[in-house]
Amino acid sequence: MAKDYSRTQRIGDQMQRELAQLIRREVKDPRLGLVTITAVEVSRDVGHAKIFITVMAADDGVDHVAQSLKVLNDAGGFLRMQLGKAMKLRSVPQLRFHYDESVSRGAHLSALIDRAVAEDSQHDTGKAEE
Repeated sequence: MAKDYSRTQRIGDQMQRELAQLIRREVKDPRLGLVTITAVEVSRDVGHAKIFITVMAADDGVDHVAQSLKVLNDAGGFLRMQLGKAMKLRSVPQLRFHYDESVSRGAHLSALIDRAVAEDSQHDTGKAEE
């Protein structure tokens, strides 16, 4: 039976679970908003990991996202050390945090679709009255 689930995917999934807990418990920076880790991509040589996040904020501004990314990238060394303690890996990858725009893009597309459906229903009722 062939491997359907590679080692790097398993490492990424475990890193996602561990980082979610570590960020919630250990990173005490007030500039950091409510962060959700959406995906982790680990390189084949397990030297680097891209961590994709979304940030929930009241204003949902670009400044808040950039500030949260800066806080997380600055705390990357600390988080890497904590991951080394939590995971049984020979070497822990370098961590780079990136903003995942797919959630906000999806919400924007959903709003566009809802608006188009509402406009179509208005046009249909206008034709029915004629």
